[in-house]
Amino acid sequence: MNSTISHPLEPLTAAEVQLAVSILKDAGKVTPTTRFVSVSLREPKKELVHGFSGTQVIPRDAFAVLFDNATNSCFEATVSLAKKELVTWKHVPGVQPTMTVDEQVECEQAVLASPEFKTALKKQYGIEDTSLVMVDIWSAGNYGQPEESNRRLARPLCFLRTDPTDNGYVRPIEGIRPVVDLNEMKVIRVEEYGHWPLPPVSANYSADRVPNQRADIKPLEITQSEGPSFTVDGYQVKWQNWSFTIGFNAREGLTLHHIRYNDHGKDRSILYRASLTEMVVPYGDPADTQYRKNAFDVGEYGMGMCANSLTLGCDCLGLIRYFDAHLCNSRGEPLTIKNAICMHEEDFGILWKHTDRRLNVPEVRRSRRLVISSVSTVENYEYGFFWYLYQDGNIQFEIKLTGILSLGALKPGETSPYGTLIAPQLYAPNHQHFFNMRLDFDLDGVPNSIYQIDVKPDEPGPKNPHGNAFSAQPTLLKSEKQARANLDLQTTRTWKIVNAAVKNVVGEPVGYKFMPGDNTFPMASADAWWRKRAGFVNNHVWVTPFNENENYAAGDYPNQSQGGDGLTSWTNADRPIDNTDVVLWYTFGHTHIPRAEDYPVMPTAYIGFMLKPNGFFEMNPANDVPPSAKKDEKKACCH
Repeated sequence: MNSTISHPLEPLTAAEVQLAVSILKDAGKVTPTTRFVSVSLREPKKELVHGFSGTQVIPRDAFAVLFDNATNSCFEATVSLAKKELVTWKHVPGVQPTMTVDEQVECEQAVLASPEFKTALKKQYGIEDTSLVMVDIWSAGNYGQPEESNRRLARPLCFLRTDPTDNGYVRPIEGIRPVVDLNEMKVIRVEEYGHWPLPPVSANYSADRVPNQRADIKPLEITQSEGPSFTVDGYQVKWQNWSFTIGFNAREGLTLHHIRYNDHGKDRSILYRASLTEMVVPYGDPADTQYRKNAFDVGEYGMGMCANSLTLGCDCLGLIRYFDAHLCNSRGEPLTIKNAICMHEEDFGILWKHTDRRLNVPEVRRSRRLVISSVSTVENYEYGFFWYLYQDGNIQFEIKLTGILSLGALKPGETSPYGTLIAPQLYAPNHQHFFNMRLDFDLDGVPNSIYQIDVKPDEPGPKNPHGNAFSAQPTLLKSEKQARANLDLQTTRTWKIVNAAVKNVVGEPVGYKFMPGDNTFPMASADAWWRKRAGFVNNHVWVTPFNENENYAAGDYPNQSQGGDGLTSWTNADRPIDNTDVVLWYTFGHTHIPRAEDYPVMPTAYIGFMLKPNGFFEMNPANDVPPSAKKDEKKACCH
């Protein structure tokens, strides 16, 4: 099973996934009512990875989450792929794992076939034919009701198309909410909240349904006649001075591993693992039909399972290298998402420039960056996840938000203070998107420390006679509770990760600066049910000591959880974090007050952060980037 594996952190191959499934079946752990929630690589110990030379035999284990509908029970398993045996089997009581893709499909079918739903639809709208009804599975959450603790539930949202390819999201069936038991896969009740007429609108976005499209756009071609500057070995990548391994799993989707930089022949580690651990989308309308909308898209739906097969010229432009994702459906059957990950180079403007007016010789270098991306569709919304590596040592992460707003119906002449009227009788509720990233640093080695950096002005006085002095003031973070923090615009707050044992050219610890981007605070009360389950939104920054069992900011199983799991619980231990193997967790949010221009499909919004070398290199690492060639000429440009 190891013949095609070139790095111990590469994701499971299709054959390895199927071997893991077979081992579990042969061990008698799979019944007709068992669902495979996920099968992914159980990552080896850090020591093995850091000591990997490329020649050792790689031990490969798989980690699986299974769920038995008949007993409403969740199980975790570890299997050895080399020995072809079950290593561990554990029952995890009282939890609901991620909803599977199969359940999403089956839930829609169950609602459409439900006599109770058909009766409510006929009563409210006079409609008997359900063939044009769209049913989006939505998580049930947990609002303190007994059934939410002992049943596997979904509370779908329903919409009505005017024809089989119409944009049904503009016609929400507002007053009807079916509740589905996913174990029995049947509607257990239909909640009716009144009658809202279907909005009398039609708003499409597909190319074959939008008339009078622009005719003045000329082709934009990107060519690399000599090929790309990166090399690929399996899921290992080398580009410029960078090297790393691409990962992918059903829950997190795209992950990056073992990110290193070759600094004049020395292979220097920066990040051991970088991933999206959780996200939540809470809505701000208290109406009975809206207040339950708060989706934990990673832990409840699985960002990897929702990944798109990316298309050349549409999702990615240029000379592209694609990577497939090998998963399985809930019955253990092979599921490969072709082109789940896209990688390419792109021009990014000026890298650096200076013109010496005395010599009249401009020196300019063009910036090129490597892009590693994946896009997931979670019912109505699309999320693009983009990692960028730069020639000057910067690492950037950006989420691109697009797709279709989750819309609600209003009665004629009605408006709502909790959303935006975007068409007659159609409104978009206010909402927020919160994301949490896990950044496991191994900066020039495993023991690292983190400083909180606040820029503050000096008090006027003898040492500041002109009132102009200010300085960056570092605070060493020594424990988990001390590290809990929020952004502060007044002090331009950032964070610096350092290795005290490795000194730079001026004798100071080598470091990387964490630079936050746009962010927000949760608008909901701290007592709101969704916030109890999403404690990670209480702070923008958290720091923990590395623990291989602490991977998800809202805990391992946020679906229908009662809260208190994950970062909130772990950091209450107030463990020491100085000069150890540290993990920085960053929560960042986007407050979306919708506008008419977000309809019928939303132009992309951007949010993310940057990691910048700060005393890590001897000087600008992009000083050696050669000048570009003039177009159609061999000689250098601006040199």
